[in-house]
Amino acid sequence: MIARQLDQIAPGTARVRTVPVTTDRDGEQRVATWVALDDALGGPVEADREAHRAARGLLLRMFPAADWSRPHVYDAITGDLALDEPAMPEELHR
Repeated sequence: MIARQLDQIAPGTARVRTVPVTTDRDGEQRVATWVALDDALGGPVEADREAHRAARGLLLRMFPAADWSRPHVYDAITGDLALDEPAMPEELHR
């Protein structure tokens, strides 16, 4: 259901990434959310600001218990929402 709705919002969307960012507006710190819409190959989907907002709103409604103060990735192919934090490649753990 989410994949179908994402495709209506921005055709071709297979992945949605959300990242909270801190901005400074007139000396006041504010938290905003950066949203990226990617296709199945990881490339950006052409979409306007309203589509990005709509995709974020959809995820907020579908996953109300998620901690949105952390970066997430939603995979429309598998239906999985996961934390999207950088990880060190396994070969560098030595």
